[in-house]
Order: sequence, then structure tokens, then C-alpha cells
Amino acid sequence: MRFFKKIFPYLLFLSLPLIAQNKISKSWVADLGNDFYKNPILHADYSDPDICRVENDYYMTASSFNCIPGLPILHSNDLVNWEIIGYGIDKLEPDSIFSKPQHGNGVWAPSIRYHNGEFYIYYGDPDYGIFMVKSKDPAGKWEKPLLVKKGKGLIDPCPLWDDDGKVYLVHAYAGSRAGIKSLLAVQEMNAEGTKVIGQSRIVYDGHDIDPTIEGPKFYKRNGYYYIFAPAGGVSTGWQIALRAEKIFGPYERKMVMAQGNTPVNGPHQGGWVVTPFEEDWFIHFQDKGPFGRVVHLQPMTWENDWPVIGVDKDNDGCGEPAMSFRKPKTDKNYPAATPPESDDFNSPTLGLQWQWNANPGEWWYFANPQTGLLSLYSVPVPDDYINLWDIPNLLLQKFPSDNFTATVKLTFRPSTVITGERTGLIIMGMDYGMLSLEKTKDGLILSQIECLQAEKRGKEIVNEKRTLTDSTFYLQVRVSPEARCVFTYSLDGKIFKTLGKPFMAKEGKWIGAKMGFFCSRPVKNNDGGRVEIDWFKVE
Repeated sequence: MRFFKKIFPYLLFLSLPLIAQNKISKSWVADLGNDFYKNPILHADYSDPDICRVENDYYMTASSFNCIPGLPILHSNDLVNWEIIGYGIDKLEPDSIFSKPQHGNGVWAPSIRYHNGEFYIYYGDPDYGIFMVKSKDPAGKWEKPLLVKKGKGLIDPCPLWDDDGKVYLVHAYAGSRAGIKSLLAVQEMNAEGTKVIGQSRIVYDGHDIDPTIEGPKFYKRNGYYYIFAPAGGVSTGWQIALRAEKIFGPYERKMVMAQGNTPVNGPHQGGWVVTPFEEDWFIHFQDKGPFGRVVHLQPMTWENDWPVIGVDKDNDGCGEPAMSFRKPKTDKNYPAATPPESDDFNSPTLGLQWQWNANPGEWWYFANPQTGLLSLYSVPVPDDYINLWDIPNLLLQKFPSDNFTATVKLTFRPSTVITGERTGLIIMGMDYGMLSLEKTKDGLILSQIECLQAEKRGKEIVNEKRTLTDSTFYLQVRVSPEARCVFTYSLDGKIFKTLGKPFMAKEGKWIGAKMGFFCSRPVKNNDGGRVEIDWFKVE
């Protein structure tokens, strides 16, 4: 009993993050609570989503580019309410490259499938080729990425296990690396799905009517092979379906969803899933600029062996996105669920909402469940440092909606022998804005800073600053549907004062804007200071 009393507080600390992760978002919930849902089902940046079903469970993954951990794994029982359960990649290889921010590179457009008791994810790295990871437990450890097909510009892969035991891979080409785009290719793989064999063959040329066709997903139904793919560009395109009686074609083509009279621009790539009740549904994304590539759920039907995605109001066989619809049929009513946003930092590991800007160092943080504090240690800036675009130790999470307030309580503990150490609350994209705490020779300075064209090595601009004597602060940002960010601060957590001027958030490289923290120092001495983060709340 004495031992139990001793460890009970620690066990309680471990249980708190699990409780926190079950909390429902205060900024966006797609489940309307009346057997209907609203789109997007995830008002956050889950670009290029794909989906598979195993019995009554649905699993989704998405592009993660340079963000680590990568390949988010989400779970749902009803296609509307989703939670993050893990990641498919702990770090990107080679580490010598991805230990530095590689904005827009890394993991592109994955596909997720379940076959013979194992989960497979195939994804393209546009600079190295097509990779595969697999696991028997989607919430557990995934095997190290395996190179299936080497080459530059090979993107958006998806496998198909055929009825005769053969395995095939469809993929697209990135013009920036391959020197060609608007083409889809199919190639056979070995029985294990670990290596391509035979000759790759172009099966569709979209240059004339489907420019920039990409993101193909491979299916088979009623004797037809189907390739679902978006064309026409991320923010201006449409969805097509290709079908053929043979794996290498020839393929017929039909447009199956377009924007129509809706505000859902794009509607871009995604995946088809069939429920246990034989209902067909399709997830896809919409590019909302600073708010990211958000995920929609559409009803789907079949007419003459062609899919119709969304709502076909004029009965022409091409649907348009539904803004609200009845929920998919399920075996029971499942409670509302959303990915985690707020964090009390009571776990010995980082919450699943957090990702680094590059492969992290082992000593960058300490999550202490006994104190409930997350310590971020100051990391030396690169030799060619200009701004935070090139800082690897940004700890960030996605915008959760287009209207929210984020507040952090933190204590800055800079080194006593270093000046220039900084920490703060940041809104990060190709432009960034932040509240920065910096130790200077004149004391602790709180500044509202913006950096325009950060990816082009733009300089930081200080809009307003204060000299303060406290070390504990409440930093806050309010984000409006126009992506307007207003920064405020408080010394007591009650009265907040605006600092600087509004900042207009901007998307990153292929991703939405993100929010989070950093801690850096300008020298490479053997030790530095830290920031202790007590909690982070999103409302």
C-alpha cells in the first residue's frame, strides 16, 4: 500500500494525457449530433488523405512532407469522428539531409491498404523514389521505410492486390523532378509488394483534358480496374475516374466530381471506402491556403459501373461536394471525437498533435510528468542563420479550424552567460509572425515580430516591444477566418494586452500555417537555457 501511494501521483500524471486526448475540440466538431455531419470532417491540414477499412474500423493517413514524426495515422468508427493514434515514420532518411528543414520535400501523397493481416503505406519521396512501410498494429511501431522503386519525380503511389495473386503499383510524376507530369503509370511488383518488377507502362495521358493529373488510387470492382485521380490543379481541379477491363488498359475516362456551385474549390485527391453496410463514401481534400488542405467526406454511388461522388443535382453523372449530409450507417452511435489540440504536458512523451520542423535531436526536450512541464532547451542556430525558416527545432501543430484562440503559459529560463537566447509563440508559414522573448544585455524583451517571405530569406521586423522583469508569461494569438492573427500577452493570465499589429498568416510549402514554439541560442557553447511550458490551450 505504501508503494502504491508513492507511485499513484505518477500514474495519475500518465493518465492525464490520455484523458486530454479524448477531449473534444472547442474550435471545430464535424459531428452535428443529429445523425448529420458538416464538412470538412477535419478542418486541419491532412493533405492527400487516403483510407482503408478493417471490419468496423477505418484508418486514414496523409502527406507529412518534412514534418516529424511523419505519416499520421488516424482512426474512426464512423468516418466522421477521427483521432490520431500514431505515426508511420519516426524520422526521415538520410538523416544528414532531413536533420535540416526540407520544406515541401519528404513524404508525399501516401496510400494505406490492409492485406493478409498487415497494414501497408506506400508514399513517394520526389527526390528518392517510392517507399513502403508496414505494420500489424497501425497504432504501434511501423517497419523502417523500404525503397520499392528508385527514381526522381515518382510520386503518389498506390498498390493493388489482384485476384490472381499478382501485385501492381500505380503512380504519377512530379514535373519539377521527373521533367514530365500529367501522366499515370502502372508497374507490377513482386508478391511481397516490396519491389517493382517488369516494365513500367504509361496508362493515361492527361495533357489534353486532364492536365496535372496526379494522386491516383487503384481499385477493382465488378471485373473493372479503376483509377481515381484528381486533375486540373490543387485549387482549381476536378475528380476523374478511369476504368479498364485489363490492368494496363486501355482506360476509359469520366469526370465524377467537380466544384459546381459550391465553395469547395479543387476538390482534390482522396480515397474510396465501402462500409460494412455496403455504403460507398469518398474522402478528399480542399486547399484553404493558410488553414491547410482540409478533409471532406462525400457520399458516393454507382451508375452503369461509374462512380458518382458527392451530390449529383443535375443527374449528369458528375457530383459536387456536399456541405452537410447524413452520417454513414454504423452498428451503433459513436461519440464525437477530434484530434488533440490543447496540451497539459503531463506525459513523458510529446502529444500526437506535435511535429518537429526536421528530424529532432535527442536532447531537444524533456517532458516531465512529475512537474507537468515541457522543457524545450535552446538549440544553436545554423551558421547561415537568417530567420526561423531554417530552424529545425520548431515544435508545431496544425491549425484546428479557421476561428480559434491559442494561449500558452510559459516560463523563460535563459542562460546566465548568454545573450540573444530566444523563445516564443509562433505562427509559421512562408511568412511568420510571433511573440518573441529574448534575453538581451538590457534585460528580457518581449517583441511582436513578423517575417515576410521567410522562405526567400526575408528579414524579421519588430513591430513593437516591451522590456519586462517577469519570467512567466501568458502568450496568446487569436486567429480569424480571414487568417488575421492578433497577438496578446498577460502577466497574470487574466488581463491580456495587444502587442504589435495584426499578422496575416500564410501557408507553408504544400502545408497550412502551423502554430507552436521554439527555443534557440546564437552561439554553439556547451550549454544554454530553456523554456518551461506549463500548458497550451486552444479554444
